[in-house]
Amino acid sequence: MPPLSAKERAQLPDSAFAYVDSRGRRRLPIHDAAHARNALARFSQVVFEDEGARDRARSRLLRAAMKHGIMPVGFVSAQLQPQRKLPQGHITFLLTDLEGSTGLLGRLDDRYAPLLADVRRLVRAAVRSAGGHEVSARGDDVFAVFERSPAALEAALAIQRGMQAGPWPGGADVRLRVGLHRGRPELTETGYVGLSVHAAARIGFAAHGGQIVVSSAVRAAVDESLAEEVSLKSLGAWRFQGLPDPLDLFQVDAADLPTDFPPPRSAAPAG
Repeated sequence: MPPLSAKERAQLPDSAFAYVDSRGRRRLPIHDAAHARNALARFSQVVFEDEGARDRARSRLLRAAMKHGIMPVGFVSAQLQPQRKLPQGHITFLLTDLEGSTGLLGRLDDRYAPLLADVRRLVRAAVRSAGGHEVSARGDDVFAVFERSPAALEAALAIQRGMQAGPWPGGADVRLRVGLHRGRPELTETGYVGLSVHAAARIGFAAHGGQIVVSSAVRAAVDESLAEEVSLKSLGAWRFQGLPDPLDLFQVDAADLPTDFPPPRSAAPAG
C-alpha cells in the first residue's frame, strides 16, 4: 500500500487516525479499509505516551476495523488471547450491542462499569456454553462466531433470557440487540474479511433492544431444528448502506421473550 503524501495526510481530520498524541502528532491512519488493516499490523510498533493512550488508540482502531467490515481476529488474538483458534469456512456470526448505552451511563454513573461487566459475563457464558468463539469485545459490543447456526441461536436465546431476568441496578431497563448472520468470510492475519462481515454488522445494528434478528441464511440453517416454543417471523426484505443486495430478515420469537418491535433500524424497505 503506498504511503499517504504530506498533502493527503494534512487533509484528513484527527478522527481519521487511531492515535493523536498530546502534541498533536497523528499516527495510524484508519480512514479506509486498507489503512485500517495496515494500522492493525503496525500497532505494536507505535510508542504510546502511556497505557491510557494505548487503550484509547486500540478502541478507535477496533471501531474503524468493524466500520470497514474487518473482524480483527489476528490483532485481538495478539493483544488479548494469543492461543485461540477460530473456525474457518461457513460460520455464523453473533453480534450483541447494548441499547441506549450513553443514557445508561448518564443515569448510572459509577454503577455503569459493573453493569457492563455483568452483561459481558452473561454474553460470554452463553457463547461458551453453546460452543462459540469470542472474536472481540469492545465498548458495549461483543462479537462471536459459531461453526453451527443452531448453536448460535441457542446462545442468542440464552443471552436475551438472561438479560430479561435481571435485575439491573437502579431498576434500569437494560436491553441488548442481537443479530445473527451466516457466511463464508476469509480468515486473515488481521481478521475475518468479506461481504458477510459487513452484512453481519448491519443486521446486528438493525435489531432493537431485546430482539434477535437473523438473516435468511441463518433461517435456512436452523429451520428444521427449532424448539417447539421458538419460531421465526419474517420482517421482509431490507436494503442497507454499503450492501449491493437487500437482505431478507427474520425475528426470533419465543414464548418467554418480547415479540413486539418497530421495523429494523438504519435500513430501507426493499421494493
